[in-house]
Amino acid sequence: MFYAKNEGLIPAMLDFLPIMADIVSMIITHHREKLINAIIYFAKNTTYCGKTKLLKLLYFLDFYQFKQTGKSVTGLDYFAWKMGPVPKELFEELSGNMKPDMKAAIEDLPKEGFQQIRPKKKFDNQYFSKKEMKLLDDISFIFKDANADDMVEITHLKNEPWERTLKEKGEFQKIDYMLAVDSEIASMSYEEAKERMEERTEMIKIFGAA
Repeated sequence: MFYAKNEGLIPAMLDFLPIMADIVSMIITHHREKLINAIIYFAKNTTYCGKTKLLKLLYFLDFYQFKQTGKSVTGLDYFAWKMGPVPKELFEELSGNMKPDMKAAIEDLPKEGFQQIRPKKKFDNQYFSKKEMKLLDDISFIFKDANADDMVEITHLKNEPWERTLKEKGEFQKIDYMLAVDSEIASMSYEEAKERMEERTEMIKIFGAA
């Protein structure tokens, strides 16, 4: 009796599977385009944009956005490594195994020395909402002149997602985006974040450390 009533259900579900696969593929592609263009934007709008700084900028972009909207910009997963939050897959890709779309967007990174991100393509804003564009602009301005050490220290603040993951789960574990909800950094206003960066820069100028 059950089979008779639902005999059309399974074929309908099977017909729906390719549609779902297409939707998932579109989401992944959209995230990838956002990621590549966010990399281009940060490389063009900040100084000292090497691999380490770039990974921290993307972390702030995603966790700020999740705090505000409940979803990230790039779809990357971040892990609690010793030097801070790291999107493992992107780190490995930039370290020598770039996919064709990434190779078309940025120059190969040098194996040694400062690994500066050098774009080949122009930034394309069509993939971003107005809110995401403002966030890209704000983060670039706040951290424009920060170097890699500055970025590492900021992500290491007490009770922030990286520190909490390291303490509660251990090194190399995935950082839960839900930790952004209680994040002080992600709760800062533009003015507060900019002021904190300026204070640190001034301390470095005076004392050589902060």
